[in-house]
Amino acid sequence: MSPYSLLQEELNKDPWKIFVCCIFCNLTKRRSSEPFFWKFLERWPTPDAASKLDEEALKQLIQPLGLVDRRAKALKQMSIDYLEKDWREDATKLYGIGKYGSDAYRIFVKDEWREVTPTDSALKNYKSWLAQVNR
Repeated sequence: MSPYSLLQEELNKDPWKIFVCCIFCNLTKRRSSEPFFWKFLERWPTPDAASKLDEEALKQLIQPLGLVDRRAKALKQMSIDYLEKDWREDATKLYGIGKYGSDAYRIFVKDEWREVTPTDSALKNYKSWLAQVNR
């Protein structure tokens, strides 16, 4: 574990959980989003379960977090795409996954951290730390 203790480090290279994490953390501080992330995974622990989730139930669960319509749609559709699309070479093919999610996938799952140029400050810090420990 890095000194940054990123959620992505705890997800055992599970790409779907990395993407879920990124949707929760996008535009929200970790301290605020983390409890809702874990509650989401308790209720919908797999991409199959999440692809069938009731958006209204999810909206109720994450209401205090904000951006509920956007997050609910992204979590469900990303899970559907995860199961149905060919995305492994380009994670941005998944609904709701942009550069941040794609960079996290490449860093934490594909071990392509040397090739990634993240713009997110947490990912930048993590990449710098990796460079230090891998000298």
